[in-house]
Amino acid sequence: MIVVFRRTGEKRYAVEALREGLPVVEINPAPGFDRLIPHDMMHMVVEARLGLTRGIYGQLAAGGTAGTFRPVVNSDQSVQDARRERKRVTKRGKRLLKDGRDDCTESERATYICLQEWRARSSANKRTSVTDQGIKQSKLDEICKHLDELSSQWSGLCVGQSVAVSWPDLAIVKSNR
Repeated sequence: MIVVFRRTGEKRYAVEALREGLPVVEINPAPGFDRLIPHDMMHMVVEARLGLTRGIYGQLAAGGTAGTFRPVVNSDQSVQDARRERKRVTKRGKRLLKDGRDDCTESERATYICLQEWRARSSANKRTSVTDQGIKQSKLDEICKHLDELSSQWSGLCVGQSVAVSWPDLAIVKSNR
């Protein structure tokens, strides 16, 4: 799956999931804009590195919606076909969301912890470790490295530009800067 993060405004962004053999889904506008790294990008890194296969991005890769993404309407698609596809994707998404409840909860908790650790490491003042919160130091190091790489791409984007990242390996596929 390729995940595209697009700056859509000065303080807005959208996320689009391109899934082979499955409908494209998006969230627009997406919550949690940040000039350094958007909230949904944080989730993607944390879930990939912690192996949360039923979190938001695991659900998207499996054909779901994670409860917030919506199918992108194809311009050559009839209204009836679009409605059928939306119902099919929504039904599958509800099942995956129920199955992934625990991973989603863990993703929220871990994303918060990792954001605090990443910001502390970026601070010139001092480094405050959060390893006592249940995430191994080696995983925090790995997550922070990916966040640094993605943040350098994201923070350089202008409105209308995007960065595409593959899931779950987090390789930058394309940056439209």
